[in-house]
Amino acid sequence: MQCIQKEIQLKTYPRGFHLITSEITQLFPEIKNIQVGQLNVFIKHTSASLTINENADATVRLDFESHLNVVVPENQPYYRHTYEGSDDMPAHIKASLMGSTVQIPITNGQLNLGTWQGIYLCEHRNEGGGRSLVLTAFGN
Repeated sequence: MQCIQKEIQLKTYPRGFHLITSEITQLFPEIKNIQVGQLNVFIKHTSASLTINENADATVRLDFESHLNVVVPENQPYYRHTYEGSDDMPAHIKASLMGSTVQIPITNGQLNLGTWQGIYLCEHRNEGGGRSLVLTAFGN
């Protein structure tokens, strides 16, 4: 059994939902060394998140952003954690709702995602900056 771990820095993305599957595979070519295993992707931030969803139609990503903004609106009078702006507390809530980890099977050295699946970075801040991911691949 192999276990390979690497921390990568993503480029800065604007607020919204962004496909990062190819960025992960380019920055973590060690996946090719595993025939059968798993990749765990963990984001080291509390105002951005990860999920797996539609990789072909960009309107899905726009709809995610629009819907979450309705579910978790900004500028609510009951928010107390507002030190970093009106998007701060909503970003924390959205990140908790979406999650900080995704796990993907590795088969024959490649991510075994469905035909229409991709890994999203869910950037919930207007100016979130570069995000760090910890990638852990394990298997044979």
